[in-house]
Amino acid sequence: MTKTHIIFDLDGTLIDSSPSILAGFAYALEQMGVKPARPLTSEVIGPPLMQTLTNLSGSTDIALLKALAEHFKSHYDTEGYKKTVVFQGMDEMLQALAKAGKQLYIATNKRLNPTLKIMQHLGWSQLFAGIYALDYYQPAVASKQEMIGRILEDHGLVLADSLYVGDRFEDGMSAEGNGLEFAMVTWGYLDEASGKPPENWAIYQSPQALQQAITA
Repeated sequence: MTKTHIIFDLDGTLIDSSPSILAGFAYALEQMGVKPARPLTSEVIGPPLMQTLTNLSGSTDIALLKALAEHFKSHYDTEGYKKTVVFQGMDEMLQALAKAGKQLYIATNKRLNPTLKIMQHLGWSQLFAGIYALDYYQPAVASKQEMIGRILEDHGLVLADSLYVGDRFEDGMSAEGNGLEFAMVTWGYLDEASGKPPENWAIYQSPQALQQAITA
């Protein structure tokens, strides 16, 4: 599976940001006096912010959701993002792939502002040829599938030489929606209730195994 262009999801794939994200959600809900409609666990992480806040609050009230979002952003964008944890072996894998001449990209549902702050905080900014979020584009794209399609188009990437790496079913379906090969990692936020991944998805148990497959 030798590939040159590797597009990575971020949360649950390269980093564990669950402690800081969940703390931000708890802070936002507390500030607005809203009791969580579902447990604050890592399973809620992944979808775009407003969708997650809708699920957590159990409300579709736009004014409430906007207020929750502002509280979350104020918490996460100033100090919360600094608590991001890098999965073991991930830094070594990214450095090795870059050294091997691979072109690396980020495609995440996280907002662009904290994404760029995290990349700078971790010293990863120079490793990636492009860092993309839904709101990178103006107007913002509606889905990760659309975002990946824009990345492929903007960089003129050849499907046979490209790969998307993620940890959730949404990632795999977003890749497949673009005819792009997908690699699923097992150390992220996939909910077991989501079911068994399709047989055509390559599954990797460690960053070392993923690196070897990409460079084989």
